[in-house]
Amino acid sequence: MSSFAPRAERIVDALLASRPGVATSLGDHRYDDRLPDLSAEATAVDRAMLTEASHALAELDPDALDPDEQVDHELLSALVDRELFESTEIRTHEWDPLRHNPGPLLHALLARPYAPAEVRLTALTGRLAAVPDALATARATLAQMPRIHAETAVGQFTGAAALVRDEVPALLAQAPALRSQVEPAATAAIAALEEFVAWLRAGLAADAGPGPDPRLGRRRFEARLWHTLDTELSAAEIQRRAWAALDEITEEIRAAAVELVGGPADDETVRRALDLLAAEHPDDHTIVDLASTTLDEATDFVRDHDLVTLVDDSCVIQEMPGFARGVAVAYCDAPGPLETANLPTFYCIAPTPENWPAQRVETFYREYNDHLIRGLTVHEAMPGHFLQLAHARRYAGSTRVRPITRSGVFIEGWAVYAEQLMVERGFGGLPVRLQQLKMQLRMVINALLDQLVHGEQLAEADALALMTGRGFQEEGEAVGKWHRSLLTSTQLSTYFVGYTEMAEIARSRPAEVPLRDWHDAMLAHGCPPPRHLRTLLHL
Repeated sequence: MSSFAPRAERIVDALLASRPGVATSLGDHRYDDRLPDLSAEATAVDRAMLTEASHALAELDPDALDPDEQVDHELLSALVDRELFESTEIRTHEWDPLRHNPGPLLHALLARPYAPAEVRLTALTGRLAAVPDALATARATLAQMPRIHAETAVGQFTGAAALVRDEVPALLAQAPALRSQVEPAATAAIAALEEFVAWLRAGLAADAGPGPDPRLGRRRFEARLWHTLDTELSAAEIQRRAWAALDEITEEIRAAAVELVGGPADDETVRRALDLLAAEHPDDHTIVDLASTTLDEATDFVRDHDLVTLVDDSCVIQEMPGFARGVAVAYCDAPGPLETANLPTFYCIAPTPENWPAQRVETFYREYNDHLIRGLTVHEAMPGHFLQLAHARRYAGSTRVRPITRSGVFIEGWAVYAEQLMVERGFGGLPVRLQQLKMQLRMVINALLDQLVHGEQLAEADALALMTGRGFQEEGEAVGKWHRSLLTSTQLSTYFVGYTEMAEIARSRPAEVPLRDWHDAMLAHGCPPPRHLRTLLHL
């Protein structure tokens, strides 16, 4: 064994111990009774650990390692450097209340039967008992919160309180002997969450203005983008490619619209075609059932066309929990790569917010119509995130580096490539192809919004005009994406950059290699950044 493996394992252990939510999501349950400690003292200790880890990795000679270890050395070094950058430069825990949301960490113990109820409830009691102190730390730490983050946090923390109130009794019914331990901790946690929501509301009421600007600014955005993407492309080059791609895809969607409804190849024809498709749409009561139907359709299509090897893992489609709403419309929540229990993947879809007027709800579901939901299911589930992450869990390396360093560029890039793969082979016919081209426009505009919002102070009106004009988006989608562009940074760029890089790798398939075998090979190495995947595939 080289000197890399034991050093890497020590660093992974230190990272997991200080990030209990990450550990749980990966399937390491040693820290399931803890919440993250985001106090000034703990974050200082964490920065010292990261600095020491960075130095320990820098002492190794990558040329002395085998090819897989060379990749893992780069991956772990990049992760440590990224965490140091986040801790010292971005410092989200000091201004973003969403960073302190305990909901996902509680939900992970309630929703996944990775162990008997008694074991999970014992760990859950520890996390519930930690909620009051964690939120007291949050109140002491948070300052200068952007208004949109505080408003979103009100909804998410209210959802977290509802999660404890509604879901804990059901699990407790399986182990009633623990009632005397669990119920007091749950009661205290609910009270702390409600107190935190009241604190947020009071702050919002006291200052009716927009609050601090949530935008990172060009310098910090480009630095964060570099850490997020792990690509050789500069921010300027990504933006140049995005504008060019926007023009190319616009011509494609015009041609597809003519094919569907006739007329000249212009934007008006595109709108007529999309209006025709938008009329067939679900509502809050039918969207989950529609997603279930489309998952079956997509699975049969992948099997019939021999596109990629299927797995026997379970995928459960459900309404998105309240604590997670307000950022994305849908997400895939898969068991972690370190999980040993046989657990399902959750494909979650959010209904529209209760306070939305009927007209905005209508525009939302015109956007997320029957045909777009087919594409969304391809992206989130089959053969997108659900299938790709199932393949990733089957990777077995000499260390736990690959599981802990999953690249969002790889994950989102594969999912967008999967959309194109399915459409090119006829999935859903012309209606889904037209919607997929619209999704590609959205993907490109996502990358542009990311840069223009955080680096160039793009105004809301201009952002909405870009999305509804060049992107043909409905108002509800455009408003939601504007909020997401303010709530997050750099993640919206992973779709476009990931797709361009993963599609290029897919096109590099040797002539003698069958398509399914090449796709399986692309998915056989975990979720490394695409530039490392090229190395692992000997391209």
